[in-house]
Amino acid sequence: MGGQTLHIDIAIIGGGVAGLWALNQLRNRGYSAVLFEQEALGSYQTIGSQGMIHGGVKYALAGAWSAASEAVSAMPAIWRQCLAGTGKVDLRGCRVLSEDFFLWSGADLQSRLGSFFASKLLRGHVQKVAATDYPAALRSADFRGQVYRLADLVLDVPSLVRTLALHQQDAIFAIDWQQCDLQREGRKAALALAGCTVVPQQWLLTAGTGNEALMAQLDSRQPAMQRRPLQQVLVRHEYREPFYGHCMGGKPSPRLTVSSHQDQCGRPVWYLGGDLSTGAADEAADTVIARARQELAELLPWLDLGATEWATLRLDRAEPRQPALLRPDSAFVGKLDGVDNARAAWPTKLTLCPDLADEFERQLAAENILPRHPQDLAALAGLDRPGIARPYWDTLFG
Repeated sequence: MGGQTLHIDIAIIGGGVAGLWALNQLRNRGYSAVLFEQEALGSYQTIGSQGMIHGGVKYALAGAWSAASEAVSAMPAIWRQCLAGTGKVDLRGCRVLSEDFFLWSGADLQSRLGSFFASKLLRGHVQKVAATDYPAALRSADFRGQVYRLADLVLDVPSLVRTLALHQQDAIFAIDWQQCDLQREGRKAALALAGCTVVPQQWLLTAGTGNEALMAQLDSRQPAMQRRPLQQVLVRHEYREPFYGHCMGGKPSPRLTVSSHQDQCGRPVWYLGGDLSTGAADEAADTVIARARQELAELLPWLDLGATEWATLRLDRAEPRQPALLRPDSAFVGKLDGVDNARAAWPTKLTLCPDLADEFERQLAAENILPRHPQDLAALAGLDRPGIARPYWDTLFG
């Protein structure tokens, strides 16, 4: 430990999409910045995402459309600008799985959904779909519900991580917490590495559930974190038509969410979420899989998936603590108590990663933390580089 001191504007710990997005945006704005990750980039919560960039309509169904929901509603357009190369972060090269995300209902919900989506509140966010334009999975004479197209899109998350990392590969480093120490001197935090101590103007912790341990190293208890667990279901099958949609049941939240992916051999995989997964975190995998089979049999009885293989994935969604463990409506960036140069951040959902970076920039500007140090990372040249996390549909199936 010790040796030379590296002074830099921003140092980020956590290589999921939130940290990678912030790194890209800050360096594009002229800040010198570096990112540290202990495992593969995108591990855990990021690579476990279904890749949906949504505008909050599924929350509006629960009566939760608010100023925060309006911020969420702007996200698909912001991501599309970046995908076109005209936004704050360049996402050209990221693979878009679908420009459309659908919401479908059974016949018993037609009237309620029709009147709701016709309201002024949601005009421009939702479009009713003619039967001739239904996604293939719903083109059956037995289907009696309604279909709506949302202003959402779906990205291939491994491609997203690779794209963000590629633009800033010279500023991304692997660290081994057995060989380094995040330490505090007075009210300042620094990272002691072999031969170098990193001292930034500001730390940004974007390590998801790992933020808890990082804050403990700095003897900081605020902002507090919560975990909202879920257990999602993956089914590898033989049905070749892609499908991206929410099925609405009797509750305000989606009864079932389906996104389509392909494993490394090109075999189709459906990733299933929604109410199916949110209350199932502590249940046995076989129980959750049996429920998923039943849901597909009830909601899409005309579909033949062919031979299937099933797996489940338990994930903890890391968020700032809320009353009664409610879901936050916006990205969060907050100062660590007792540490003047560190903030913890959670996007709360993939779609809000741009909002997190914007909020961090706003806080930097409010404290007059401007670009100051050169982007000279020669002191870190001896560190390894992290790889990209493998998708769960490649690791959970044999």
